[in-house]
Amino acid sequence: MRTAQVTRNTLETQITVGLNLDGTGIAKLATGVPFLDHMLDQIARHGLIDLDIQAKGDLHIDAHHTVEDTGITLGQAFAQALGDKKGIRRYGHAYVPLDEALSRVVIDLSGRPGLEYHVDYTRARIGEFDVDLFLEFFRGFINHAGVTLHIDNLRGINAHHQAETIFKAFGRALRMAVEPDARMGDVLPSTKGAL
Repeated sequence: MRTAQVTRNTLETQITVGLNLDGTGIAKLATGVPFLDHMLDQIARHGLIDLDIQAKGDLHIDAHHTVEDTGITLGQAFAQALGDKKGIRRYGHAYVPLDEALSRVVIDLSGRPGLEYHVDYTRARIGEFDVDLFLEFFRGFINHAGVTLHIDNLRGINAHHQAETIFKAFGRALRMAVEPDARMGDVLPSTKGAL
């Protein structure tokens, strides 16, 4: 089982992430930020990744630290659960529509953090949630998971739909990238011999 449990405690947040890459999409989420919980649920369900994320943050200020640190802690747990990366597909991609919105996510479990994030939300807030925080979430994730991630919202009118297509596609791309590749056997998918 490719599992991990990571706790991150700072003066701003206390976060614990439990993760099973070979799960069934079960999510137990309590970040204190309801829309973030909704998006994390998309990762779990569409990535078939079991997630248990509990967070307490300085929400009396705003959601910034909680969202960013959740991304960081999830990235740490993901890297730990993935292990040596032998025999995985390494690359994953997905296009996901939701009504008028369409997003594409492409991931490389390269060991090198890189983010291309091209999303023009049609409004700045979804309910009480500041959409700028999603960039911070993904930055935190890639820097600590060591992955290259390209996120493109290709179209959309409803900001909720835009965000949901991104997170569903992210879950699907992760699922593809971490899948064991029977043809690879126990080989690392890299000509460098390291990821």
